[in-house]
Amino acid sequence: MANPDSATTTPAPTTPPFGHVLTAMVTPFTADGGLDLDGAQQLASYLVDHGNDGLVISGTTGESPTTTDEEKDRLLRAVLEAVGDRAKVVAGVGTNDTRHTVELAHGAEKAGAHGLLVVTPYYSKPPQAGLLAHFHQIADATGLPNMLYDIPGRTATPIETETLVRLAEHDRIVAVKDAKGDLEGTSWVLRRTDLAYYSGDDKMTLPLLSVGAVGVVGVPTHLFGAETGSMIAAYFRGDVAGALAAHRQLLPVFCGFFRTQGVILTKAALRLAGLPGGPVRPPLVDATGEQIEQLRRDIADARTPA
Repeated sequence: MANPDSATTTPAPTTPPFGHVLTAMVTPFTADGGLDLDGAQQLASYLVDHGNDGLVISGTTGESPTTTDEEKDRLLRAVLEAVGDRAKVVAGVGTNDTRHTVELAHGAEKAGAHGLLVVTPYYSKPPQAGLLAHFHQIADATGLPNMLYDIPGRTATPIETETLVRLAEHDRIVAVKDAKGDLEGTSWVLRRTDLAYYSGDDKMTLPLLSVGAVGVVGVPTHLFGAETGSMIAAYFRGDVAGALAAHRQLLPVFCGFFRTQGVILTKAALRLAGLPGGPVRPPLVDATGEQIEQLRRDIADARTPA
């Protein structure tokens, strides 16, 4: 009979390219909707001090559709100044225009970013050949490692398995933020490539770890980074029961932060915690009183031992 204490360690990559726990950081705004760089630096430092290995700047949760290129550059530089080399800072540069994305990638590299997050071009629904060309051009444009962002619920176009396998051949395409919800497809990609997979849907982090993912690019991690990191660490040391218990404990916020558009409730949660966030920019609208009260209950539920 096998020793139950001997074979319970789950292999983990020794050097995930961006760590295990990253937060898709909100972009703090002032009361009048301007960029709050002091708040961004304070928040970035808080996140790194509370369990985050990395930060994604100017992603969806960073309200990138409503920030200018100049604001993105100033924000990235401010965050890099605040956290230095204590965390990986990944710049969101993806757009639905390849030429514009290349320009943003150049700017991010010049500013000192440690990597690039490149979302699938949205709205125009390019064929897979177009995705290959787009992602290759971005990866060729700089010396930075690229994380692809596969989220067809927002972009309308999945990155298909064969496309991901071909993209993995590029030296600088090293990771995927996976919000596709296709465990079978992800499993095939992980069987056939060395891509580092990060969950882009917090409630799917544990299931994705089970098929070979390395971590998460999270949103509730604004307040629950350390707890999420503990769940991931438990899984990789072979304590699957402990990881499952942590997943169940965190489920109220894994789901609760997304009862409406994620950044809306994330900024509400930051206000409850006394951290910088500020309002959202139109066309988003700030959380209602009823939504905030439900969010309070979700946060309390995640912090109350089962």
